[in-house]
Amino acid sequence: MDKKDLHDEAEDIRSETAADAPELAEHDRVAELQKQLEEANSKALYAAAETQNVRRRLEAEKQQAAAYASTGFARDMLSVRDHLDRALSHVPEAARQDEKLKSFVDGIEATLRELDSVFARNGIVKVGSVGEALDPHRHQAMIELATDQAEPGTIVEEMQSGYMLKDRLLRPALVAVAKAG
Repeated sequence: MDKKDLHDEAEDIRSETAADAPELAEHDRVAELQKQLEEANSKALYAAAETQNVRRRLEAEKQQAAAYASTGFARDMLSVRDHLDRALSHVPEAARQDEKLKSFVDGIEATLRELDSVFARNGIVKVGSVGEALDPHRHQAMIELATDQAEPGTIVEEMQSGYMLKDRLLRPALVAVAKAG
């Protein structure tokens, strides 16, 4: 006799005796209820784990949103910094020595220092560029300059500063890259 035949015979005996022995029917009912209970417990554990995963994901998204909520405002403030830099770069040396204009120039420089201080407090840092190798994640090459002064692929001039907000790029640095002369 093989296993299938033994199993069929056991089922036949069980069905014959189930009517005669109610304790067997109750035992079967208890076994079925235990199986259902195990399935329900398994589903409850799965649901609890899924809920915890969703909660963790939402918390991480909330932290990301809080950390980078000021990204748009920070980008807008970069243009203000650029304008202050341009204003200072166009002040002639004679104007810096003139007593009437000296305080005006000092005020622009103080404003620029304060803006840099606010940037630093909020995790906005300038991207390094001149003398470094071109990094497409932080720099945008605008032109190539033939030179023997630097290795090809090295940044030789910065046209516009780049900035990072914590670990994200706010604006790439616009640069000129050396090429073989």
